[in-house]
Amino acid sequence: MSMPVSLDDLLRLAQRAGDAILQIYGTAFEVEEKQDNSPLTAADLAAHQLIVSTLERLTPEIPVLSEESSAIPYAKRRIWQRYWLIDPLDGTREFVKRNGEFTVNIALIDNGQPILGVVYAPVLKTIYYGIQGDGAWKQEGDDPPQAIQAADQRRQPTRVAGSRSHAGDSLLRFLEKMGDHELVSMGSSLKLCLVAEGKADIYPRLGPTSEWDTAAAQAVVEAAGGRVTTLDLQPLRYNTKDSLLNPHFLAFGDHAENWSDFL
Repeated sequence: MSMPVSLDDLLRLAQRAGDAILQIYGTAFEVEEKQDNSPLTAADLAAHQLIVSTLERLTPEIPVLSEESSAIPYAKRRIWQRYWLIDPLDGTREFVKRNGEFTVNIALIDNGQPILGVVYAPVLKTIYYGIQGDGAWKQEGDDPPQAIQAADQRRQPTRVAGSRSHAGDSLLRFLEKMGDHELVSMGSSLKLCLVAEGKADIYPRLGPTSEWDTAAAQAVVEAAGGRVTTLDLQPLRYNTKDSLLNPHFLAFGDHAENWSDFL
């Protein structure tokens, strides 16, 4: 895949955005509510401004869509073949709770498909990244990056990634049908990364998410050999409609398993 920007520049950008978030994380920050009742902090905006301005400078020919600039009308973005899709602070609720499980998400979308993704958890000092056709990696602190791979065979008990902030009745029914399982709770897009590195067999997301929540981590999962699909096992796609809300989805490693049986 031809990269519009060097991978090192992209990883550095995610880490710089993480540093900007951490400067606010330790302060008595205020929390506003957006129109959809989701929280917004100065950290979201600081990371947004840094990432968007840097990408606009590095790749002026590629449009940028961020959670904090999501009012771009579909009539304009529907003609985009390739664009950056950003969540400057994924897991604001985790940020507000100060549990460390939030991330900076940067994805490159091409023809509706995430082909490059970087997910950085600044408190955990852990970065995941994946490039279509090249593989996926995880780097912790100053350690060298390690190649990661989704689990291509379902384990027993099945390891299910679930949300700390969004568990609901649909997930409980799914788990009941599945039988013997182990629930691995995690915040933000890190749940998808658990699938990418083989620490979870499946992440069923049976509640609302937006496209910027999932794109970067989907690129990592798919580069690691996993899949992210709608409930009828079709690939999760981007920028195909006016709404930026995702359908419910499944992320998994074992392609032979019919995960939709548990719905």
